[in-house]
Amino acid sequence: MNAHTPIDRDISSCRFVLATDLDGTFLGGTEDQRRTLYDWIEENRQTVGLIFVTGRDPKFIVELCEDGLPWPEYVVGDVGTTIARVLHGAIDPIDALEEEIAEAWNDSGDRVRDALQGAPGLTLQPTAFRYRVSYDMDPEAFDRATAERVEEMGLDWIASDAKFFDVLPPGISKGPSIKRLVSHLGISPNQVLCAGDTLNDLSMLECGLPAVAVGGSEAALVDRVAPLHHTYIAKARGAAGILEAVRHFDLHETP
Repeated sequence: MNAHTPIDRDISSCRFVLATDLDGTFLGGTEDQRRTLYDWIEENRQTVGLIFVTGRDPKFIVELCEDGLPWPEYVVGDVGTTIARVLHGAIDPIDALEEEIAEAWNDSGDRVRDALQGAPGLTLQPTAFRYRVSYDMDPEAFDRATAERVEEMGLDWIASDAKFFDVLPPGISKGPSIKRLVSHLGISPNQVLCAGDTLNDLSMLECGLPAVAVGGSEAALVDRVAPLHHTYIAKARGAAGILEAVRHFDLHETP
């Protein structure tokens, strides 16, 4: 286990809490830029809290952190359908926050897979997610009627980065889930920075918390969030874009 696994503490006591997407955001930028961000987090663990808000599943996150990535204290994973605490290298769902997600999903996995079997442009991902169904997407072959079929089933969908298609419980995504977690933990909204780079981060960047679309973000995401006064469009990519936004919002001293 990484020696920097966070201690058991009240994260609301931190001066600043980073709630960040992984691919293209926390994992984005050059190796030097990532190391600068990660070292800064570890050096300031008494005042900086860390939450991963990602489409990745808990197993993938644990493997990343065991390989040296800073450990988060909480995870909003699976595009917002997992809300969990991280302690001593384990990711444990918070039942009180996931009950609503499970109820909204209503065991729809088999129903979705049957309905979208053979849908043009979609290839089912092999991971058995609990409260979502995810596909790799070929945007040129994708048929808009597939999205309409999902809507007719009473479920939500997100197409992101021109290569992913996620079917989600109604009303559940990264934004609502991070807001519920922040409220549950008693964190002041002004202490939080949400960071992302693709359309599956849209609800998180729109949710009203201070936010950044890092450099190199999906153009469709930038177009949607550019008018929002609480969302900053960074010039630097990935990890460097996160630190650029921390300075912009004056959330914490930075390197």
